Amino acid sequence: MINRAETSKLLQDFILMVQNQFGTSIKIIRSDNGSEFTSKTMQQFYEAHGILRQSSCVDTPQQNCRVERKHRHILNVARALLFQASLPLKFWGECVLTAAYLINRTPSKLLNGKTPYEMLYRTTPSYGDIKLFGTLCFAHNKKIKDKFSPRGRRCLFVGYPFGQKGWKLFDIETEEYFVSRDVIFRENVFPFATMV
Repeated sequence: MINRAETSKLLQDFILMVQNQFGTSIKIIRSDNGSEFTSKTMQQFYEAHGILRQSSCVDTPQQNCRVERKHRHILNVARALLFQASLPLKFWGECVLTAAYLINRTPSKLLNGKTPYEMLYRTTPSYGDIKLFGTLCFAHNKKIKDKFSPRGRRCLFVGYPFGQKGWKLFDIETEEYFVSRDVIFRENVFPFATMV
């Protein structure tokens, strides 16, 4: 999401995805009084789908304590990922996405030892693709045709792409993000730790 103007479309898409993928409907949307949740378009969408909208009082985040706690949990894990790998702040978004991915695959006492992923999909998650965030890896460079050129791209592991089987990588030389499945990991090397 680039700006708040996208909220309405993303929220509507999310609600329809939940209905289609999980066969359940969202009954209540609870939010602050932000215009992205209270617009006429959103009001019409809520009414058309039988969704009730609840809002918290101004300047009282404690009314939405469950969300605030989860938000803090995600940010704490993201900060730990960022600090462990000695990454600059430009990687904060990747840290947050990876934190959510890992939290959803971590057993919880509140769920009787099950993971949020397991509760949602009714199957245990696979842990085979879990790698150490921010570590050095080498992705096969399929663009090189010269026999004597390096075959690998020196990269940083930055997460798990949604809807693709592979790992999200950051090419350290070209500074581009891409997804690859053909990767060799060096999980004991943090490239940005030596650059500081």
